[in-house]
Amino acid sequence: MSRVLRRSVIVVAWIVLIVGVAAGAIAAALWLTPMQQVSAAGQTVRVGVTAPSWSLSGPGELDLFGQRIATAIDFAGPVRPRLALDRITMGAQLSQFVGDPAAAAGQLQDALVDGWKRFFVWQVVVAGAAALVLFGALAGWARRGWRRSVALIVVGLVVTEGLNLGAIMVTAYSAPEKLRQVDSLTALTGAVPLPEVTGPPRPTGADVSRVAVIGDSTAAGLGNPPVQDPTPADTACGRSRNAFAVSLASADGWDVTNLACSGATIRAGLLGPQEAGGMALPPQVSADAVTRADLVVVSIGANDVNWSWMLRLCAGTGDCASSALQAYYQQQLADFSQDLLQLSAQLQQLPRHPAVIINEYYDPFSGGTECLKGLGVTDAKVDALQDDLDALNQVLSKAAAAAGFRTASPDFDGHGVCSAQPYVQGVDDPAPFHPTASGQLVIALAVEQALRTAPGG
Repeated sequence: MSRVLRRSVIVVAWIVLIVGVAAGAIAAALWLTPMQQVSAAGQTVRVGVTAPSWSLSGPGELDLFGQRIATAIDFAGPVRPRLALDRITMGAQLSQFVGDPAAAAGQLQDALVDGWKRFFVWQVVVAGAAALVLFGALAGWARRGWRRSVALIVVGLVVTEGLNLGAIMVTAYSAPEKLRQVDSLTALTGAVPLPEVTGPPRPTGADVSRVAVIGDSTAAGLGNPPVQDPTPADTACGRSRNAFAVSLASADGWDVTNLACSGATIRAGLLGPQEAGGMALPPQVSADAVTRADLVVVSIGANDVNWSWMLRLCAGTGDCASSALQAYYQQQLADFSQDLLQLSAQLQQLPRHPAVIINEYYDPFSGGTECLKGLGVTDAKVDALQDDLDALNQVLSKAAAAAGFRTASPDFDGHGVCSAQPYVQGVDDPAPFHPTASGQLVIALAVEQALRTAPGG
């Protein structure tokens, strides 16, 4: 190899090395720079960036109740805005933040842009510091004299900030204009608008005496004996005289109305109308029993994430933890998180400002799974399903804590579907994996316990 060619190879190698180290410094800065906290419409929002992408444009990210949701707005550049809501202060401002751009849009836009600009000021500083450290280490490794070491560090710093300002900052420059289009949370997520809920003037009285139970088949008591003298809605929804709502009424003397309906989701059942048993049922949250309630108990989520479908698919496939199946489930959780925020806002805006308890789901497999072996359900599959159920409960728990609601956690430990004394119905029962009368009683006890805890606990 000629001397000129060798020198050319060395120069090219150093150029590649310097660019690679500069890219490493930029990546480290994006990771190390803390998200910036701002206040928008009474809410605390943290503003940062997503991980770098090879694409030149795409959606940003919203972290909501632990779920990562792609924004409905696309941003230019290899990195995009990431917004996180960890704590939600309920009140009139939240309803503006969720969907009314008229009152809170300007404040929200200014706050997001301010947080974005502050993040990148810090990112430039951190990138420079990371470049000094990395190129200083490179100079020491190359064993160069102090003049060449200083020159290498200066060149590395210039290249780092040049790449940072020239490539990464494409997003920094263009994102504020996009963020100024955000006038509500719905504008970020692209969530389907849900019906507004109205109610009568605020009633008097603070003691818990009127209770409304809203939710799905778990709260309805599906599979247990029907209520006595059922209405058409009771029959269509599968409501039972053994539902935990009945136990609450019997034990505490409360006036309890069970509005829960089998098949209900937040969109179709709680905040929107639902078709059940050939009937068109109005939204549960708009019922008079809810607007008059001192306590609202919510049992929802399984239908929103298609939990029964997950059970069937898991039984019929070889791997319940497959990437495709888990990707689908995570998307369902992300959509549910958006809807849960809207439900929280509606509940907090009820005229009597009732206490709210959100029920988590019980473990239907506790106590062994031998009776499920013949259905193709292995221990590994059960572990995957329990992880999925834990993820759903984490979303419910975080949403309750963020809104200042209480959480009820029924304890079915040792009383799963295959146990000697199951709290859930078996695979041959009318409603497999739904609570038995005993299970419903345990849920009632969990609700009573939750009422004695502090909100958010």
